[in-house]
Amino acid sequence: MEKVNSDNSKTQMLKGILDYCILLIIKEKPVYVADIIQILKEAKLIVVEGTIYPLLMRLKNMKLLSYQWIESKQGPPRKYYRITESGSEYLTELQATWDEIEQTINHLKSIY
Repeated sequence: MEKVNSDNSKTQMLKGILDYCILLIIKEKPVYVADIIQILKEAKLIVVEGTIYPLLMRLKNMKLLSYQWIESKQGPPRKYYRITESGSEYLTELQATWDEIEQTINHLKSIY
């Protein structure tokens, strides 16, 4: 019997929750990209800059995030992202969706 490679499924699942994860990280305070990557890494979700930057640009274009340049003590100014009011509302919707999915999965796991 041929072994099925789950990498593609895992990648698709992670893509589906990455917006949610980013907004959770940014919801409390402005955050620099390197900090986002480090927080995700600590959570065992490895994401590279080449994935994060387009995602942040898409969220900014959707008006869910904004950014500001802040002077750095260690070099050039850094771009810090912050959640907008629309982003907070969207995050609330994503949280409700996540709760529904989690409840469904937990129910299925408990009976099967």
